[in-house]
Amino acid sequence: MIYITGDTHGELDRFKSRALRGLGKNDVLFVLGDFGFLWDGSREEKKRLDWLAKRPYTILFLDGTHENYEMLDALPVEEKFGGRVQPVAGSIYHVCRGSILELEGMSFLCFGGGESPDKEERDPGVNWWPREMPSDEEYAFCDANVAAHGYKVEYVLTHDAPSRFLDFTILPSGANNRLHSYFDKLVG
Repeated sequence: MIYITGDTHGELDRFKSRALRGLGKNDVLFVLGDFGFLWDGSREEKKRLDWLAKRPYTILFLDGTHENYEMLDALPVEEKFGGRVQPVAGSIYHVCRGSILELEGMSFLCFGGGESPDKEERDPGVNWWPREMPSDEEYAFCDANVAAHGYKVEYVLTHDAPSRFLDFTILPSGANNRLHSYFDKLVG
């Protein structure tokens, strides 16, 4: 089975919930951004990551707006599940933007990132990174992957949303950015 959640922010509570106790080695849990277990490299963070790595299921996470991009960028990249991922620990992987993963006979276009609405209140390189917004290369990689798959995937997984769905988020009306417009183009 494939399960989806988001915004775990380095907290184990959701992973300890009764709902996840039955997951096994063939199950996948997607975290759609703000994973938060790669933040400061502290001993406590490593303990939480080690605990997660012992789960019997696979964790695939997309990056969100609250990630330490220096730590993510330092991870090696490999091909797995049909797309680009970065191994973190055990069966935990960061999914690179624009990757299309093939799981259980279904295709998942994965594209993390977003723009922090509170970035003016944050400190660059401490609790905010400009890399939260995708680069030209990441958009191009996604475009090439979507074209290679004949512009067809079963699911699009993101941390952010197309602009037409922003009314359902915490963002103010009209707070559109390049990523929202890109998602508009992707979903037609």
